[in-house]
Amino acid sequence: MTADTKTPLEHVKDVVNQLKEMHHYARNNVEHLTAQWLMFDGELKKLKQADRFEALMTKQAELHAALETDIAAMEEVVVELSPKEDEPEA
Repeated sequence: MTADTKTPLEHVKDVVNQLKEMHHYARNNVEHLTAQWLMFDGELKKLKQADRFEALMTKQAELHAALETDIAAMEEVVVELSPKEDEPEA
């Protein structure tokens, strides 16, 4: 099935899957960045670079939260677009 022949429901499901993949990687990135931060916290403060890491961690966490919100919203669209039990699928 090509992109031209996909139904709106199939397109939305593809988007949800992509967002879930992004969410997974965002979570892993936050965990790795946090581990780096904890390992070098003292050294970064001495070098006056701690604020840089804190800003990155904040931005990454915001992306992670936004992805969670968007996934939930798109999953609601999937439910809306899904055929009801008494409706035949198109």
